[in-house]
Amino acid sequence: MSTQLIKPEWSPLTIGLMVLGFIIFWPLGLAMLFYILWGEHWGGSSDKAEKWMHKQKHKMKGCRGKRYRHGATGNAAFDEYREAEIRRIEEERIRLEKEREEFEDFLRNLHMARDREEFDRFKSEHRSKRHDDEDDRFSGREDDKKRDDY
Repeated sequence: MSTQLIKPEWSPLTIGLMVLGFIIFWPLGLAMLFYILWGEHWGGSSDKAEKWMHKQKHKMKGCRGKRYRHGATGNAAFDEYREAEIRRIEEERIRLEKEREEFEDFLRNLHMARDREEFDRFKSEHRSKRHDDEDDRFSGREDDKKRDDY
């Protein structure tokens, strides 16, 4: 089989190999998926792959720099204003988070009170029903005794 048939692109052959790889052993399917998506970066020559790796390292170094991390613009007044606004927004977020927690506590207490009220109502109904049943049982026995006496 020629390597020209298995190019890093979405073709029926590469899709079939990927599915077959997932069926046989999932890491094979995953490797084929990575090859399809990023294979052109490593295909061809080692020089091409080396260039790509160098470019990726350069991108990662740029993300770690101060400019990307803090978003500084170079204008000190604007950066100071931006930091003050970010602090203000963060304080507002903290305040809203505390309000949310207080509201959740309020709802929890409300549910607890409602549950307590429903439970107390159940217990009082249950007690009254039980007392009525006991009264019926006792009154029924007395009626039977009176009937037997005749």
